Amino acid sequence: MSDLTLSQAIDNIYASLNNNNEEIDLHIAALKAAMAREGVKEAVFETAKLAQSNRQGRKIMQSYFKKRGVAVAFSA
Repeated sequence: MSDLTLSQAIDNIYASLNNNNEEIDLHIAALKAAMAREGVKEAVFETAKLAQSNRQGRKIMQSYFKKRGVAVAFSA
């Protein structure tokens, strides 16, 4: 998984979120590695693709990812 691009890692996060957070910590680690390789400081997710796209769901996601060292932002 260390060879994933940033967009592949984000797609894996979407899939995991839609499958009851299956292996989410593994996907977050892969995302963090992809971000480091590509020099990205913040992962941007589309709210329409999230399982919980309401404000509370986004804040929980931001908090969970932040604890694992990944800054999260959302686009419309």
